[in-house]
Amino acid sequence: MAEKKKIGILGASGYTGAELVRLLLRHPRVEIVVLTADRRAGQLMGDVFPQFAPYDLPRLMTIDAVDWAKAKLDLVFCALPHATTQKVLKDLLAKAPETKVVDLSADFRLEDPASYAKWYGHDHHALELQREAVYGLSEIYRRDIRKARLVANPGCYTTCAQLPLIPLLKAKAIESDEIVVDAKSGMTGAGRSAKEEMLFSEVSEGFHAYGVGQHRHMSELDQEFSKAAGKEVVVSFTPHLVPMNRGIFSTIYVRGRRGKTAQDLHDILVKQYEKEPFVYVLPFGKMPQSRHVRGSNMTFIGVTADRIAGRAIIISTLDNLSKGASGQAVQNMNIMLGFNEGAGTDQPAMFP
Repeated sequence: MAEKKKIGILGASGYTGAELVRLLLRHPRVEIVVLTADRRAGQLMGDVFPQFAPYDLPRLMTIDAVDWAKAKLDLVFCALPHATTQKVLKDLLAKAPETKVVDLSADFRLEDPASYAKWYGHDHHALELQREAVYGLSEIYRRDIRKARLVANPGCYTTCAQLPLIPLLKAKAIESDEIVVDAKSGMTGAGRSAKEEMLFSEVSEGFHAYGVGQHRHMSELDQEFSKAAGKEVVVSFTPHLVPMNRGIFSTIYVRGRRGKTAQDLHDILVKQYEKEPFVYVLPFGKMPQSRHVRGSNMTFIGVTADRIAGRAIIISTLDNLSKGASGQAVQNMNIMLGFNEGAGTDQPAMFP
């Protein structure tokens, strides 16, 4: 049996860190040897997330305590907050240049430094790594991911919208200036840190929009849609918070270009994804539900005609912690290390 690859997870005490552990525990080709969580340093993973108590996992430690050269990690998942990753990865890759990285923050997703500074409020502090990073939308950039040392894992909202729309923009099948993305997220998208606005009594029995007209994921959508369309695209995108634990549910409104019908759009997506293990296009007119992808690495896509002539409605849904974050990160790891792409991520959804 082949020797297992050594894996580290930075920021293991957050939701995406825990999801990475859950997926990697059943991966046949890897071994988790480093787990970091600065505020939880010294504790066991089972102390932070009791579901992991029965498993033999390394004790949590601070990032500063990791000897990158000595650890000889094959790949590191970086699940740290935005803006903290740049310094950590500069240090890691300077001391262990052979280590591969999948970064789950937004720090390396944007190609234009000026765009990053505009949306994140400060200059980028690792420009040489930003230029090297490959955007990690697995189904679209698989060839580049295979050769990459640093992969910038996409955001959950953006993955959910890009998978149905990028093929349609590349095919010039929709009007690029008439895209509306109305998206909803579960609570785990806000992270695990205590926040007053995330208390149960603040969010239960309600539904609200946030980041209206100014959400940071707009820059990521614009970048990838513009590349697909071959011209500048500015998308209308509004996120909403829904009182459920997991899930992204996007209702997308588009207009067909040059007489393209909703059926034509559906046919393009079926052809694009018919051999992809983690994207499923439902029969025309059928709509997915978020519960049908919960806990899985799947994206379900439905297409139907709007009653307005020439327009179509596309519904896309995924689990924000899996395909929207950690599941796609493991999928990218598999591509980077030459493993079966479904290893560790091929379980069906948890329903009911």
